[in-house]
Amino acid sequence: MSIPTLPGITAQMVSSSRLTTRVLFSGPEDGVPVIFVHGNASSATYWEELMLMLPEGFRGIAYDQRGYGDADRAQKINATRGMGDWSDDLAALMETLNLQRAHLVGHSLGGAVLWHFMMEHPARIQTVTLVNPGSPYGFGGTKDADGTPCYDDFAGSGGGVVNPEFPKLIAAGDRSTNNPQASPRVVMNSFYWKPPFVPKREEDLLSSLLSEHIGEDAYPGDFVPSANWPNVAPGVWGPINAASPKYQKDIKGLYAINPKPSVLWVRGSDDQIVADLSLFDFGGLGKLGFVPGWPGEEIYPPQPQVSQTRAVLERYAAAGGLFKEVVIEDTGHTPYIEKPEAFNAAFHAHIAG
Repeated sequence: MSIPTLPGITAQMVSSSRLTTRVLFSGPEDGVPVIFVHGNASSATYWEELMLMLPEGFRGIAYDQRGYGDADRAQKINATRGMGDWSDDLAALMETLNLQRAHLVGHSLGGAVLWHFMMEHPARIQTVTLVNPGSPYGFGGTKDADGTPCYDDFAGSGGGVVNPEFPKLIAAGDRSTNNPQASPRVVMNSFYWKPPFVPKREEDLLSSLLSEHIGEDAYPGDFVPSANWPNVAPGVWGPINAASPKYQKDIKGLYAINPKPSVLWVRGSDDQIVADLSLFDFGGLGKLGFVPGWPGEEIYPPQPQVSQTRAVLERYAAAGGLFKEVVIEDTGHTPYIEKPEAFNAAFHAHIAG
């Protein structure tokens, strides 16, 4: 389902050694490449305005990740590799486009992909910009700043934690507001940005959300029963299982990479998805009383996702890397759409430096 692009953005289907997908381009062909990696329930469409705002001399590149948009639907996400499939797809795309190095920007799940890519391909990176990134320990099922698992089977993470009505409505192409808990439009306008903000391209961004590939081997993926609360554990297919801490690459590898690209970490002050008390994390939902049977703070606290990211980046800095944290006030999960001028003030300085 191709989505119309803005003037100044060109779209091409590009085939690498791993994946055929839609790639968006802006700026001069010989410009310094900036590659944008989107998050879950979205696509390359989310980056278009930011691509058009790049400083003179930069080339914007955004692509539909495996499992999303116009990426080949036959190519599935092997969740047991964690972020591995997506990281390898990015490397293969860079090879196909003949890009030796690039500035990399990752949002949400796309930021989690960049944790992995940094450990695998540090020499291919000029700078990294992480926008409300997924925790380096994965999403769900961990506690404390060190990412200690709540249970050995990582219960509470993976495909079983998704409200089943949400992917059903995505598959149906639902554009209504009839279901206040699961309508894609309601979820997007409630959590992607901070209400009452609504973007000018609401319909195109909703189309982007609705382009996610749906199924037990796609989104939300499969799951297995668990004796541990909340009684579901990760399966082996799709993006939500791939984001489980069960399958993440050991983040300690980040501290040893050479070279160490400079990292800009930008987050919205009022994000409810990636937060120390997330409304999408079972620890947070249990603490707030939304899920019965919560075993308590000692066993299953809210995952401190922001604190985990900060602790990892501080260790990265102690090992010789550089990072800067920027908080954009009065924004939610997507500050680059909500307040692009404030975002670009930090972002453009980062890539120019």
